[in-house]
Amino acid sequence: MESKANKNKVNDFDNPDFADIKAPADFTSPEELYQQLVKVVESYHPSADISMIEKAYHIADSAHKEQCRKSGEPYIIHPLCVAIILAELELDKETIVAGLLHDVVEDTKYTIEEIADVFNEEIALLVDGVTKLTQLNYSKDKVEIQAENLRKMFLAMAKDIRVILIKLADRLHNMRTLQYQTPIKQKEKARETMDIYAPIAQRLGISKIKIELDDLSLRYLEPEVYKDLTEKIDSKMIERKEFINEIVKEVSEHVKAMDVDAKIDGRVKHFFSIYKKMVNQNKTLDQIFDLFAVRIIVDTVKDCYAALGVIHEMYKPIPGRFKDYIAMPKPNMYQSLHTTLIGPSGHPFEIQIRTYEMHRTAEYGIAAHWKYKEGQDGKNTRDTEEAKLTWLRQILEWQRDMSDNKEFLSLLKSDLDLFSESVYCFTPTGDVKNLPNGSTPIDFAYSIHSAVGNKMVGARVNGKLVNIDYVIQNGDRIEIITSQNSKGPSRDWLSIVKSTQAKNKINQWFKTELKEDNITHGKDMIINYCKTKNINLSDLLKSEFMNKVMSKYGFRDWDSIYAAVGHGGLKEGQVINKLKDEYDKKHKKELTDEKVLETISEIKDNKPATVAKTKGGIVVEGIHDVAVRFSKCCNPVPGDEIIGFVTRGRGVSIHRTDCINLMNLSEEDRARLIEAEWATGAGSAQGGELYFAEIKIFANNRNGVLVDISRILTENKIDVTSMTARTSKQGTATISIGFEINSVEQLQFIVSKLRNVESVLDIERTTG
Repeated sequence: MESKANKNKVNDFDNPDFADIKAPADFTSPEELYQQLVKVVESYHPSADISMIEKAYHIADSAHKEQCRKSGEPYIIHPLCVAIILAELELDKETIVAGLLHDVVEDTKYTIEEIADVFNEEIALLVDGVTKLTQLNYSKDKVEIQAENLRKMFLAMAKDIRVILIKLADRLHNMRTLQYQTPIKQKEKARETMDIYAPIAQRLGISKIKIELDDLSLRYLEPEVYKDLTEKIDSKMIERKEFINEIVKEVSEHVKAMDVDAKIDGRVKHFFSIYKKMVNQNKTLDQIFDLFAVRIIVDTVKDCYAALGVIHEMYKPIPGRFKDYIAMPKPNMYQSLHTTLIGPSGHPFEIQIRTYEMHRTAEYGIAAHWKYKEGQDGKNTRDTEEAKLTWLRQILEWQRDMSDNKEFLSLLKSDLDLFSESVYCFTPTGDVKNLPNGSTPIDFAYSIHSAVGNKMVGARVNGKLVNIDYVIQNGDRIEIITSQNSKGPSRDWLSIVKSTQAKNKINQWFKTELKEDNITHGKDMIINYCKTKNINLSDLLKSEFMNKVMSKYGFRDWDSIYAAVGHGGLKEGQVINKLKDEYDKKHKKELTDEKVLETISEIKDNKPATVAKTKGGIVVEGIHDVAVRFSKCCNPVPGDEIIGFVTRGRGVSIHRTDCINLMNLSEEDRARLIEAEWATGAGSAQGGELYFAEIKIFANNRNGVLVDISRILTENKIDVTSMTARTSKQGTATISIGFEINSVEQLQFIVSKLRNVESVLDIERTTG
């Protein structure tokens, strides 16, 4: 049973965790925040010794001394707030210390080794894990990078779950202060939070964090929707409070009469939950009446069901809206009784009934169980609760089994999908199985064991034979019929099953059991592909090219490549294109370097080579049938002084004479330089030929600076091909822009215009 101190932590109607988003607090001094942190830690930690936390605070404060956040506050406020969030989850001191230090390695002179020396190896590993996760990039256009980074995240979680708890606290505080970022960055971070961090918080059962991440993400992803929602809910808040308070009062009287000790309160559902219901049910806010819920918290499971009986006597329950998550918990450990009822005025409302321990689990999830507790004897003991993380072990199994990052990412996002409701069913012996909504007997079979799924030939549901594509309903009792004569799963099953676990196990069967068939099939597919593309396969199947392909895709022999193509893990085009790339590299090297070296001595004795860009490519007078290109390190344009360099294997590259790469050439390489000059008319407006140029703009960060820069480029009809921006902790923005122009004169004109933009400090052209 929970202590009275913990009972008092139950959220009431006005708690901002439920009623509204926590707005960033007014400026609070670091010392005040530190005292707040100490107070929270001392409220739950059995030991009053906070010396380690105090040491970490002083080190972090000193390390971040000269740094400020975009809000203008001292940077130390961020790690302090992260530590407070972790303390509110009642985590151990090591996690809180790591929360205070989580940015010192990335942003200051401190190293992981120094943290290990000052504290211990455990804290150093936590800080190191969070530092590596900070480098993750979730750009949706870079699927391979996104998948690879997620693999790293789940490996870090498997080593120590506290790493992701610190990262969630870090993300939550950053989301609370997101108003200081640019609109582009706000949407990017909000999308990343909605796609990755909120689902992970959901899977870990930490509703305290998940709810706030959802609502904050909605605020920036759909600002108009969020504003409209908050205004409409606030406009009738008094009326709704009166309604819910009336329900709470009535329920309290009846529960008390049954001699059940209970804590009862009401709340408005959080904004994202309401928004999701509006979208899924295609309703307006006025059409959704169950916007509020009453929560009853009692001491024992027996009291939960007793309270449920009282409630169903008082109000009329809505059929089909009762869920018993106590008997059948959600995968993230959540337990409660849920029932929707018709209130006195005819409005529906929801009641949730749970024990105090269930409430702690609902709020804190894995943080309430995965603890490094300090026992009375002073020894540290670890309550692993490994059964609570079966989904994480499943993801790690996928990582080992899959070489295809896109397939892994697809399975992962499907598994993390917040909106996939669960269906509960039973084995013949009465064990409960929790499967994704829409699952079939095939999903059920593979949830028992791979061997059961592979040998399945039929199924009975509630004693009756059903088709294998039967959609399982809550409460179904399922029996799988197997046969040793079964030839294994059918490929059609992949389009029938719903669970990612079943899909992965079916794919694994095809990879292992049908390897010989897959090799033959994959070989035929590659041969046919080459025939349709008029590619001579014998030229490409050389060991040096094949080794490169095997290395890229992680296979040990060429038959495994054929097998991967045969079962669909690789596309034949991927393999052939990679082989062709390697072939072309070598072929080009043998062709061009020889020809260039034959003519270089003749060119040096004559006039400089003349360079021009035409619709047919780049022409250098005196050099024929040789690859010639403008170097990307300095991007010369007509009007620049230029020089040619005979490369090893890639023909002649044309550089600006001030290119840093040329200035650092060795004496041996300087012998490969040839004189060059622009052809008459190169860079003229009439010629119409365009050349790539790149500049870096340094500016004080402010809202609208990118808009002002883009406007000048648009007004002057400049075609921008790339733009990146980053901001230092001192508030200086560095903006790199690549675009096409016809001459150095046009470039100088554009630069002069950009220098007049407010906040621009300096502009320089890339020089290698």
